[in-house]
Amino acid sequence: MNPIILGNIKIGGKNPMVLIAGPCVIESENSALRHAEEIKKIADKLKVPFIFKSSYNKANRTSVNSYRGPGIDSGLKILKKIKDTGVFVLSDVHGIEEVERAAGVLDIIQIPAFLSRQTDLIIAAAKTGRIINIKKGQFLSPWDIKHAIEKVRSTGNEKVLVTERGSSFGYNNLVSDFRSIIVMKDFEIPVIYDASHSNQMPGGLGEKSGGDRRFISPLILAAASVGADGIFVEVHEDPDKALCDGPNMLPLKELQSVLQKVKEIERITRGQI
Repeated sequence: MNPIILGNIKIGGKNPMVLIAGPCVIESENSALRHAEEIKKIADKLKVPFIFKSSYNKANRTSVNSYRGPGIDSGLKILKKIKDTGVFVLSDVHGIEEVERAAGVLDIIQIPAFLSRQTDLIIAAAKTGRIINIKKGQFLSPWDIKHAIEKVRSTGNEKVLVTERGSSFGYNNLVSDFRSIIVMKDFEIPVIYDASHSNQMPGGLGEKSGGDRRFISPLILAAASVGADGIFVEVHEDPDKALCDGPNMLPLKELQSVLQKVKEIERITRGQI
């Protein structure tokens, strides 16, 4: 596998696992900048490559009354300010009309899991030449994601990542099959593991999704042990007060500890998987 290059970061192959992290949604400019700064300090200390993630519009909230974010105009301005501090940025797009504007700021364009079969959206995003991160829909098998990968590659863009985020398991529950990481790596692309949304209980709290953040750290370590090329985890300084998906966000104060364990797993397993 040829690694995907993003500035000084190499994603995939025998390179260190990358960290994609940040609050679920942009809550305010100050909050986003503060989280990016604090996560970067931890990542730099441990020499972990870091990409900041936060959504400017959460278009797939359970309830019409749920907070969705500041919207594309304000959201991209905030992400641009974070990018100007030297941090790479990732966010998701939900419609073709967003793609060109988002590509003007984002280093990585993310295709949400529920849209991972949307051909026109994937192709439009791929044509920007940006790195594309496709969240594998929880309704897809790991071998089915090859079709989404082929859609990106059909444009001549070889810069594609896929992210495992669990599979539907009955009602209001997801389960992770870590064999999927190994299966998808056979497509010769970097595979990321989303420890936040794999922990989610969609619609489990009635008007919003539930989850149990106790499981986030163990899921991260399990993904590291089977050779994931990166970890996607939503992080918040106070998840209980977060405006979106609080049960599935890792408390910022716990991030350094889990990353230290990831580094130790990497030391043991790299070159053996």
